[in-house]
Amino acid sequence: MINIRPVSDLRNKYPEIENLVLNENESVYLTKNGYGSMVVMSLKKYSKLIEETEIEKLLEKKFKETNIDKLLEESEKELDDNNTKYLSHEEVFSN
Repeated sequence: MINIRPVSDLRNKYPEIENLVLNENESVYLTKNGYGSMVVMSLKKYSKLIEETEIEKLLEKKFKETNIDKLLEESEKELDDNNTKYLSHEEVFSN
C-alpha cells in the first residue's frame, strides 16, 4: 500500500515514519502543499534500488540496447524457430 504523508509528519510523527521505513520496509511519500515532494526509504532499500539500476545500466551498455526485454523476446523467438541450429558444448569449445 502506498503511504502518503504530509512533510510535517517528519517532525511531528518521526517515530511512526521511522517504524514504517525500517521495520515494515515501506517507502513513505511526502507531500508539501498537496504536491509530491520527496520519498523516505531505508538505506538498505535505497542501496538495493541503486544496485539494480547500476546492473541495468551495465547490461544496456554491454548489449548497446536500451530495452533488455526486447533482447529477451528476440531470444525466445530464436528458441522457438525450428531453423535455429544448436551446438553441443564440445562443438562450442572446439571452435
